[in-house]
Amino acid sequence: MAGQNGDQTYRVLARKYRPADFDSLIGQEAMVRTLSNAIDTGRLAHAFVLTGVRGVGKTTTARIIAKALNCTAHDGPSISPCGVCENCKSIAESRHVDVLEMDAASRTGVDDIREIIESVRYAPVSARYKIYIIDEVHMLSKNAFNALLKTLEEPPAHVKFIFATTEIRKLPVTVLSRCQRFDLKRVEADVLVAHLARLVEKEGCTAEEGALKLIARAAEGSVRDSLSLLDQAIAHGAGSVSEGQVRDMLGLADRAQVLDLFAALMKGDVVTTLTTLRSQYDAGADPTVVINDLLEVTHWLTRLKVTPDAGSDALVSEAERKHGGEMATTLGMPHLTRAWQMLLKGLGEVRTAPSPIAAAEMVMIRICYAANLPGPAELVKQLQGGGAVAAGGAPAPTGGPGGNVHAIGSHQAPMAGGSGPTARASAQVVAFNPAGGYDHPRHPMPLDFEKLVALFKAEREPTLAVILTDHVRLVDYRPGAITMNTTDRVPADFVMRTKQCLKLWTGTDWNITITREGGEATVREKQVARDRQQKAEAMEEPIVKALLSTFPDAELLAVRDRRSTEDDLSIEDLPAAHTVDEETGDFDF
Repeated sequence: MAGQNGDQTYRVLARKYRPADFDSLIGQEAMVRTLSNAIDTGRLAHAFVLTGVRGVGKTTTARIIAKALNCTAHDGPSISPCGVCENCKSIAESRHVDVLEMDAASRTGVDDIREIIESVRYAPVSARYKIYIIDEVHMLSKNAFNALLKTLEEPPAHVKFIFATTEIRKLPVTVLSRCQRFDLKRVEADVLVAHLARLVEKEGCTAEEGALKLIARAAEGSVRDSLSLLDQAIAHGAGSVSEGQVRDMLGLADRAQVLDLFAALMKGDVVTTLTTLRSQYDAGADPTVVINDLLEVTHWLTRLKVTPDAGSDALVSEAERKHGGEMATTLGMPHLTRAWQMLLKGLGEVRTAPSPIAAAEMVMIRICYAANLPGPAELVKQLQGGGAVAAGGAPAPTGGPGGNVHAIGSHQAPMAGGSGPTARASAQVVAFNPAGGYDHPRHPMPLDFEKLVALFKAEREPTLAVILTDHVRLVDYRPGAITMNTTDRVPADFVMRTKQCLKLWTGTDWNITITREGGEATVREKQVARDRQQKAEAMEEPIVKALLSTFPDAELLAVRDRRSTEDDLSIEDLPAAHTVDEETGDFDF
């Protein structure tokens, strides 16, 4: 193999096997066919733009076009340049005087384009066409594009422009409209694997098919990336490329282990999940790559569930295809979509966490505990069936501490010995009866309006309690029906929220009517008036008079009644969302 003996002239595979003609260009049959027909028929555009992801052959294709137009072995442009004439050799080595290559990433200004504009007027020195190849053309400045437009639209007959870019959307529409566009697609996996196998044979090396599939998958359709990885793998294995070595080199987890890990996740098996993840991490797998692999598996299984033909992927082994088909049949779409969302969110956490493996384990635990949760549709069915839903909606994940949960009224009680996360969870659950409303109402019907206001305070709804206290003038009250006069500061959803709360707490639909006329004093005004009356009465008490005469600087701050425990639902302890002026009775919400 070249370079094994320390040869300083060794060329990396990406350069050594760079396509020299259209026949050796793989994966771009549609573009080759179009260019071949255009050259054979003489219908050549004056400007081409080649777009695609990195490493699919944009610059290589531009050089092949330049050779096809300027090859001297033929009387005119030919789809099959000889590769041995002086023009073909000099173009391949990027030293031809009439084929100018410019990197727009480093030469972005209008002055660089001005050099091109000034030179297009001169005829080529030794070629048929003067060709300008501008790589990463989207990096040109706006002024540079504007300067090029006129020349690009009407260049001399001996000039051709070939642009290459990975960001076609960044090119101005005025430039695109003047060019013939070719989209170079990602090279398909099976084509890429076959290409790598041929190169391995030419290099006199050996490689396992599984290893080549891993390289093709990691390259994501980029030929140059795949050759760079193959070069590294050959060096890593000293001429022998094995699947295990490629996994170690790329920091990948075993595909079968990834499927087993995903299966454990979907079963909620915390112990197996964490054990598998830790073993992959100890073997060199990157936690971020593991999450990416799980995302890929989730997407693949979802496609299998929607379109079973998606399982015929050249990069997937028969065992994986069989295992994946069984999982896709078993898992429901809600489980897969939920796993996708949680893994996608977890990927960002793992990337930014101080300890990626710790973040990955937390993501796994979270998914395990959510694996058996019922979906919204299932919850609705359970509620409509009149049954109470336990907190979490499902048993605790297996492989860890667990306990059964029973719904009792509006509380949940774990069975004896239960100590799992689900058993320890608590939530108020009220079963809904479609015919008669909510079962097990929390409170009896409040007999007057002030007791209704106190109910909102007891149920920790301070915002609604303050509105009812300060901004509502009662016109009429009957248990289940209220007519009130509200101020303009009451929010638009006040009535809806109040009815929802009262429905939940009392089990009855309430009728709330808003009017703009009449009404008695607000609850706050009544409270202020009561306080004043109580202070005035207290000031007439002989013992109070005696205290004030003995202590002239003393002040009566408040008078409180002794109330029974049942009357402790009071409005006095409402949060101070406003201030009250005791002299005028005015308040500020």
